[in-house]
Amino acid sequence: MIARPAPVHQPPELALPDASRSASATVRRVLGLPDLVEVSAGRAAARRTLERVGGPVGLAVATAPTIAFVAADAAAGLGTAFVALAVTAVVASGVRLARREPPGAAVAGLVVAAVCATVAALAGEARAFFLPGMVLPVVFVLAYVVSLVAGRPLTGFMVNRLAGGPRDWPGHASLRRVYTVTSVVGLAMATANLVVRVVFYVADAPGVLAAIQVVATSLFAVHFAVTLVVARRVAVATVASPGAPAPVHR
Repeated sequence: MIARPAPVHQPPELALPDASRSASATVRRVLGLPDLVEVSAGRAAARRTLERVGGPVGLAVATAPTIAFVAADAAAGLGTAFVALAVTAVVASGVRLARREPPGAAVAGLVVAAVCATVAALAGEARAFFLPGMVLPVVFVLAYVVSLVAGRPLTGFMVNRLAGGPRDWPGHASLRRVYTVTSVVGLAMATANLVVRVVFYVADAPGVLAAIQVVATSLFAVHFAVTLVVARRVAVATVASPGAPAPVHR
């Protein structure tokens, strides 16, 4: 009597019949859903993007000196606020180094805190601490406007390489559309950020300015991550499409 080999138990995803996998793929195509591999790649890209800004802990560390400065100023005055800022900025830099973030990030945090503190000390008021921070939204508003007018949306330069898009992305309508829409959204966010900062600076509301800075930092990180995920999905389809346009030389 010949012994039969023991049955081999395949993992569920490998044991699925070809017909089942094909049916699942067909349903996803009919519903306009991305492939599972594509979704996983997009989520991984978004996760890497959030890790680039340090994730929730990184965002907390980045905003801690500002919060400490405003809280100390409200409780005990500007002199105490400078002390709280210095201590918190040093601790934040130590946390960055402990998390093995690039040393440049730790140094940049100290430099930014020093610049903001210097402006506030020269002005003699807490709200001046937020004046240097208003430069960034101005730069972004100008950059978005110029890039959109030139037909080279800013988000294309920011995420295309990370998304795996072709170098000639301005010549691909689908990718250019994604970058145009996300750049318009970014422009609206940067404009709103600038406007509310100016309004509450004039109103002399340092606490609100601190809250705006925290929220703006988080929103722009999310905007970047979402842009990357969408661009990656479109870039994969663009590269795989046999009808992709030839490079446009301009």
